[in-house]
Amino acid sequence: MKVLRHALVLALGLAAAGGALAQVKVGIIAPFSGPFAHYGALMKAGVEAYVANQGGKLAGQTVEFVYRDEGGPNPANTRTLAQELVVKDKVDYIGGIVFSPNAYAVAPIITESKTPMVIFNAATSDITTKSDYYLRTSYTLWQVTVPVAEYAARKGLKKVVTAVMDYAPGVDAETAFKAQFTKQGGQVVESIRMPLATTDFAPFAQRIKASGAQAVYVFLPGGPPNLGFVKAYTQNGLREAGIQFLGTAETDEFDLQKFGDSAVGLNTAFHYSGAHDSPANKSFVAALAKQNKDVVANYASVGAWDGMYVIHKMIEATGGKRDGDKAIAAAKTLKWESPRGPVSIDPNSRHIVQNVYLREVVKGPGGLLVNKETQNFGPHGDHGLVK
Repeated sequence: MKVLRHALVLALGLAAAGGALAQVKVGIIAPFSGPFAHYGALMKAGVEAYVANQGGKLAGQTVEFVYRDEGGPNPANTRTLAQELVVKDKVDYIGGIVFSPNAYAVAPIITESKTPMVIFNAATSDITTKSDYYLRTSYTLWQVTVPVAEYAARKGLKKVVTAVMDYAPGVDAETAFKAQFTKQGGQVVESIRMPLATTDFAPFAQRIKASGAQAVYVFLPGGPPNLGFVKAYTQNGLREAGIQFLGTAETDEFDLQKFGDSAVGLNTAFHYSGAHDSPANKSFVAALAKQNKDVVANYASVGAWDGMYVIHKMIEATGGKRDGDKAIAAAKTLKWESPRGPVSIDPNSRHIVQNVYLREVVKGPGGLLVNKETQNFGPHGDHGLVK
C-alpha cells in the first residue's frame, strides 16, 4: 500500500520556527499511481497551492497533509485507507476521492468518526446523501448535463444518441440527459453503455453513425477513453455526417493538447474552463504555476483548491479544534468567488452550486487549444437530488 506523507510546514520552509507541530491534520485520498495518477498530482498541486497562497497556514493553524493512494476504483482498499486516516493518523478532515464507488465505501467511516470529508471529484449525485459529513466542491453529472440537454433542444435537435461508460457516473449522465431532453420534446434514439475497459471505440462510433441521430451526448472518464472516443468520432466520419458532439468533461484541459485539431469545434457544458476570464481564476492559475509549473488548471485542481477553501473555513469556525458537527454547520453557509465564478454550498445537499458554461474548443494564443466559454447557463445545483 502506497502512503505519501507531507508536512506542509516543512515544505514551506517553516521548520525553522522551532519545528512546530501541525495543529490540524488533513488526509487526502486520491490516485497517485496507475493510469489515473494525474488526478492525484493535480489535486495535490491544488491543495498545496491554496495553502501556500494563504501564507502557509489556515486560520492561523499549521496544517499537515497525509496523502493516501486510492489507485483506481477499489472500494475495499479506499475504505481501509479512510479507516487508517481516522484511527491511526487521527486526521481532522479528509479531502479528495476521484471514483464514486470509492466515495460510497468511505461513508460509514466518516459518519462514525464525525470527520468532515470534502469530495474533490466523485460526481454521482447521491453520494452526499450517504453521510451527513460529506461536502462536495466538484460537480455532479446531473448538474452539468441538464443544461446541455436543454441547449440541445433549443438548438432544434430532435434525435440524440447517448453513449456513456457503464458505471455509476455514466448511468447518472445517461439518465439526466434522457430525462431533460425528452421533457423538452426530444427523442433519445439509442442508449449505448460502453464497458469501462473499452479501448476500441470504432464499433460504437459506427452504431452512432447508423442510428439516424443528429447528435451524440457522451460521458467518459478522464484520460485514454476521452482520446479514444474522439479519435473514433473523427475517423469514422461522425462530424462529416453532421452528428454533433455534446459532452461535459471530455475536453478536459489535462488532455486537451493531445487531441490536436480533431477537438476543434467540440462543444461541452461544464462548470469550469482553464480559460475562464476573471481575477479569481487568474490568481488561481498563477498560484498553481508557482507551486508546480507543469500542472494545468482544470476541474481536478480547481476542485481541490475550492475544497481547501471549505476546509479552511471549517478550521476557522472551529478554532482548529476537532468538532465535525460545528464544522459542517459552518460549511453549509459558505458563499465565495471561486476561480470558476460565484459559488455556494447548498445547505441541504452539501453540494456546490455553480454556473455551468457552454464551452467550445478553439485555438488560442500560440495555437494552443482552449475551452472557450460561449454561453453562461447560470447557477445550477444538483438536479439529481430533486428530479
